[in-house]
Amino acid sequence: MLSAFIALAAETAEHHEPDKTAFYVGGGLLAAWAVVLGGLGMVSPEFPKTDGAARGVVGIGVILTIVAMATVLLTA
Repeated sequence: MLSAFIALAAETAEHHEPDKTAFYVGGGLLAAWAVVLGGLGMVSPEFPKTDGAARGVVGIGVILTIVAMATVLLTA
């Protein structure tokens, strides 16, 4: 019986999953950004008011998307 547990532990140790914390953080930031943008868009129909602000919003969204995609590939 003890040898079965040792064999199971050895097999489990060989097939460990990579740490997905980076993906959870990156994906969580992207989801939070989407919720913030949705809230701002509902409160202020003119959001974003300037072209520069619009570029900033899109830029942040692109960066967060790239981070989330990169972390999913790195933790696969």
